Amino acid sequence: MALRKTVVFGWYLLAVSLPAGLTLEALHALKVQVYLGSEMRRELWTLAHAHGNVLGILCLVYAAVADRFLGDERKIAVISRWLRMGSALMPLGFFLGGVLNFEGDPSLGVLLVPIGGVCLLVALVRAALATR
Repeated sequence: MALRKTVVFGWYLLAVSLPAGLTLEALHALKVQVYLGSEMRRELWTLAHAHGNVLGILCLVYAAVADRFLGDERKIAVISRWLRMGSALMPLGFFLGGVLNFEGDPSLGVLLVPIGGVCLLVALVRAALATR
């Protein structure tokens, strides 16, 4: 069940992140000032797009190999939960950091990024330890 949730989550994350990149390209091509007027916003939204794609792929890869290498359903479920949480928080933090940012400073939404990073680190360390 946990792996199914991770697969679904990975596909949804890709389904949101890939079109987000196309949207950023369109905003750039159409010279939309809300986007182009803030270097910080451009950078953070690009980071949100890139991290969303990479983390969506990571979720799919984890779901593909977890049964084979981890075995224990309880461990798989715990790692899966940490992975999904981190994969949601990190790109969301980058995106929110670019919303309502002021004078080169990101908005408070960027605080979700390190929280997501810690969640991902926990998932990766637990997965590494479980495969030993």
